[in-house]
Amino acid sequence: MRGDVKILSRVKHYFALLILFLAGNKVIAQGYNHNWLLGYDVALFDTNVTSTKAWLQFDANNVTVTPANFKMPFWAAQGNISDANGNLLMVSNGCWIADATMDTMQNGGGLNPGQFTDDWCDNVTGIPYFHSNIIVPFPGDSLRYVLFHQTGNYNVNNSKATEVYYTVIDMNLNGGLGGVAAGQKNLIAVNDTLIPGMAACKHANGRDWWIIAFEDSTSNIYKILLTPSGIASVTKQTLNVPLHYYNMGQANFSPDGKKFAYHYRDFYNGGLPVTHQIRLFDFDRCNGNFSNGQMITYLDSTFSGNGLAFSSNSNYLYFTTFIKVFQMNTDTSNIQASLQLVAENDTFYSPYPPFLTNFWMMYLAANGKMYICSGNGVIDMHYINYPDSAGIACDVQQHALHLPCYYVRGNVYHPNYYLGCDTTQTTCPCLITNMNELSPPDFRFRVYPNPVINNILNIGYLLPQNKSGVFEIYDVTGKVVFKYTLPPWSNEQSFGLPTLANGVYNCVVTSDGKRVSKKVAVIHE
Repeated sequence: MRGDVKILSRVKHYFALLILFLAGNKVIAQGYNHNWLLGYDVALFDTNVTSTKAWLQFDANNVTVTPANFKMPFWAAQGNISDANGNLLMVSNGCWIADATMDTMQNGGGLNPGQFTDDWCDNVTGIPYFHSNIIVPFPGDSLRYVLFHQTGNYNVNNSKATEVYYTVIDMNLNGGLGGVAAGQKNLIAVNDTLIPGMAACKHANGRDWWIIAFEDSTSNIYKILLTPSGIASVTKQTLNVPLHYYNMGQANFSPDGKKFAYHYRDFYNGGLPVTHQIRLFDFDRCNGNFSNGQMITYLDSTFSGNGLAFSSNSNYLYFTTFIKVFQMNTDTSNIQASLQLVAENDTFYSPYPPFLTNFWMMYLAANGKMYICSGNGVIDMHYINYPDSAGIACDVQQHALHLPCYYVRGNVYHPNYYLGCDTTQTTCPCLITNMNELSPPDFRFRVYPNPVINNILNIGYLLPQNKSGVFEIYDVTGKVVFKYTLPPWSNEQSFGLPTLANGVYNCVVTSDGKRVSKKVAVIHE
């Protein structure tokens, strides 16, 4: 009781003080998708590299690249997830799962049983299929996660996948480092001949997950629904497009969850040029149905090129061929007409052996930039500075991110963990904890911890009608000391705040012409 009185007294005292802004105005939002690991165990045979691996850590604005020498190699497959503050919890390359120490998680070995896995996991690469590892939080349980994973099978043509496996991780195990739950490893969700690679999207209720996989040599797509009871359903839908075969590129949902696209290269047209097709669909997060399929095509002189990713505002869709980067506007009535070239490879060669730093996979990172890795063993990576901008204003920077190690086709898959409820739906009520009582256009938000501890402030909120919002912090003079744009697909953010003076601040969320506020105390002992 005395402690409560003491804190209340301080709050009243500091509320009367002029709050000074003691640091810069950079706000760092961190979370589940803020880490990316790269590299494999290649010898350090020249002076251009300083390590065998690299650790990329993102905040809301930047990326930090750190040399590393962890055990797990990455050729193409990687799924990882961090906690709300950006601390890596676990990562997998399809061979095994590492915990936060980057050593084998308890019971985390022996993923994806079979000879194909044995061969690839005995060398220095890991599973060679991109998007074949996805980690999502277990719906309704903050201490469990589910890894969906695939491997190849020598018994089918081109060593296609024949299963979608899933493995449950429990963070209560091994002193909080987590472990694979007993009897919950290599469970089979789908058994069929599949094209390697998956994608995931949050359900319209804001809690459950859709996981999708492609049946090979058909136009069918599998839809796995993960709920608090586990795998609730596995259904299949025909997309009514030409058959898709093994030679598929990336598949991605838009950040707002309303669109889905995948990159397909038609090798069966008798030679060059190759038809690159972007197959774009509307997606209903409530029932999991795909509709309004469109095909945007481009003839290219190269077979290769797999990349595809949406911009953070979900308006622009990018894809790569081996030497070109394209952008299209998915919100226009004639998407094919909006297709434009935004970069052509400048033929830069990595120093050794040398290899062309070409265009391959794409990744929309937490800092809002879009990274493009190479299909060759190189030490430089491309990125798009402003993916939300039209045309060449998106600013493709070629081989501009220098890494301390070699990497090949390295890619990580992060679904939009922050996608909130779809409040426009009438058949899928919001099931987010402490949010289900909110209905548009009214909205509230919560801040925690309060008082602020260690300069970390978390906010949970539900924006009206999936509108964008603005989060602001005001001092007692009415001055805005922090400001952050809340994306329409988010319902939670964690901020690493610069040091603020002791006192009481007013936190305000504004969206769709409405404004709500809460007080938060900052007290330094």
